[in-house]
Amino acid sequence: MTYQYWNQKMETLPRPELEAYQLGALKTAVGQALRTPFYKERFGKAGISSADAIKSLADIRKIPFTTKHDLRDGFPYGFLSIPRDEVVRLHASSGTTGTPTTIYFNREDLSRWTSFVARSIYATGCNKADVFQNMITYGLFTGGLGFHAGGEEVGMLVIPSGSGNTTRQFKLMQDFGTTVVHATPSFLLHVESKMREEGVSRDSIKLRKAFAGAEPYSEDTRRRIEELLKIDVYNSYGLSEMNGPGVAFECQAKNGLHIWEDGYIAEIVDPDTLEPLPDGETGELVLTCLCREATPMLRYRTRDLSSFYTEPCACGRTHRRLHRITGRTDDMLIINGVNLFPSQIEEVIMSMKEVGNNYLIVVEKEGVLDRLTVKTEVGQDIFMDDARPLNALREKIRKTLQASITINPRVELHESGSLPVSEGKAKRVQDMRPKNA
Repeated sequence: MTYQYWNQKMETLPRPELEAYQLGALKTAVGQALRTPFYKERFGKAGISSADAIKSLADIRKIPFTTKHDLRDGFPYGFLSIPRDEVVRLHASSGTTGTPTTIYFNREDLSRWTSFVARSIYATGCNKADVFQNMITYGLFTGGLGFHAGGEEVGMLVIPSGSGNTTRQFKLMQDFGTTVVHATPSFLLHVESKMREEGVSRDSIKLRKAFAGAEPYSEDTRRRIEELLKIDVYNSYGLSEMNGPGVAFECQAKNGLHIWEDGYIAEIVDPDTLEPLPDGETGELVLTCLCREATPMLRYRTRDLSSFYTEPCACGRTHRRLHRITGRTDDMLIINGVNLFPSQIEEVIMSMKEVGNNYLIVVEKEGVLDRLTVKTEVGQDIFMDDARPLNALREKIRKTLQASITINPRVELHESGSLPVSEGKAKRVQDMRPKNA
């Protein structure tokens, strides 16, 4: 295979030169962070008074961690390091507290971010001959405008279709010959279901690639999307605290996500002890942004679980690769004392051909015990009025799940298309247990 590069010199830079670049950029980021109210106070307590405290990349461990809680405490301008009149855009995400985490950009920041997204898109084999339909939410969410600008930088024809309204999505694909889309994996599965429901012929669209992200998903889900839609699906990774999309991306080799290390320093730490883990071990991903001036972000605890590949990539890029995100430390469910991640359930049910494209995990309290129920749609070729195959499938799912997660779940089978579908990030878990239990 012939691999294509957006910036071949930087993408294939020898490790010693890449790490020297990172050290210089880290010192700059520390100096910039000292201009913010938050880091000025936090660094003072850590004994960091200037960028001179950083002598090597190992000195990054002198820098305290930053959390989403810190960002909310610093709202609205505690992390801003430049004059307000130099800011040209903000993006924000809100959580359960209602207080958003806000990231600011100057013009140079936006240009750098766009370049990383363009590099990511180009690494998958796309080029200016492609028609790119961005089926993701626009607005304060970074995925819309981030991918939009990156696609334009590559030179693709960009269709800002936004999320939802699958009938209109199909019409746009047919009218303009869409070859590439960006969407959440759950929405891509929904698209395939709606194609069958609305009688949209696969031959009527030219789709060949998709970028999937914004929510953790399994390799079985990727394979299912690829088989059903007959396309190549590329994993993408980003988060608003690190600009948004374009932090890490799969190349044409589709063997892990390249972290663009000239823009980000990545660490994998034990989520409990916060000590660094050896390459290959799974832990919490911690990121430092090297490519944004307006809102410095150092040693940010993403809560995402991953690990580094230990072998080089066939594409020749020297930037390290991440395994797919398997879940989040704050997504873990504790059910009768057993630790469980939703991705473990998805991996089991998405590997079964008889199961449909949508599922829901429900956790309730029954007396003093927790009760796990897995609701899943069945495939189109299974009849809901035929009890024997349904009972056999229900028991197969239950036994396979129990063998994988050591918990004996209830399994409910639902007709295809009957479970709720989210147009944004899929809501796969309903924890109905009392919060004070």
